[in-house]
Amino acid sequence: MRPRPIRLLTYNIHKGIGGRDRKYSLERVIEVIAHEKPDLACLQEVDNDARRSSHDDQPNRLAEALGLEHCLYQVNHRLKRGGYGNLVLARWPFASKHQVSLKYGWRKTRGAQMVRVQTPWGGLHVVNWHLGLAEHERHWQVNHLLEHDLFRQGHGLPTLIVGDTNDWRQTLERGPFRRHGFHQVTSPPSRFRSFPAYIAVGALDKVYAKGKLEVEDAKVVHTKLARMASDHLPVVVDFRLHGH
Repeated sequence: MRPRPIRLLTYNIHKGIGGRDRKYSLERVIEVIAHEKPDLACLQEVDNDARRSSHDDQPNRLAEALGLEHCLYQVNHRLKRGGYGNLVLARWPFASKHQVSLKYGWRKTRGAQMVRVQTPWGGLHVVNWHLGLAEHERHWQVNHLLEHDLFRQGHGLPTLIVGDTNDWRQTLERGPFRRHGFHQVTSPPSRFRSFPAYIAVGALDKVYAKGKLEVEDAKVVHTKLARMASDHLPVVVDFRLHGH
């Protein structure tokens, strides 16, 4: 039987703070995500117990509201109280899960999450991350991840690497990803501008793929609410797994 499409959404939610009105409303973010009905949600800049977001437990609120019960949260940056980081939510359980530091020198702490998702059609290797602001930092982070022993444990599985790359000049695709056999799903960049949300000019939120999967559709969500809910727009990818 031909497997049904799996829907993945990647989204920098900006702690639930609107990009233009600066209003905190996790409800807007939840509505934006729920409208797309993802099976997998890979989120960045997710707060937990931070003053600016009413000390909300955003990982649990998002998981419960979206009905995606399998959850992995990674705190990358700690505040005086609470912190923020990356969050993976999934409809299906994780066969394995790892979190890797991508901290580069004195720069802001960054991280990557790696999960092996047990879909009904076989294993899927997913990486969720938020890369640094400097180009040399980003190239180091990508190489560090792709050459990491924990990442290599997913060798042979269909793999998606997603998140906010901060890659304004599109140098990662023709650099480390090409050397490691990945192709960029979110290409050409002119079709995938996601930042800033209210008048998007930069294609910063990207999806890279490798292995036995077939991408059926990829898009940026341009709804009125999405343009208000965060300073980034979500990116959605529909794909099928093959060979399992």
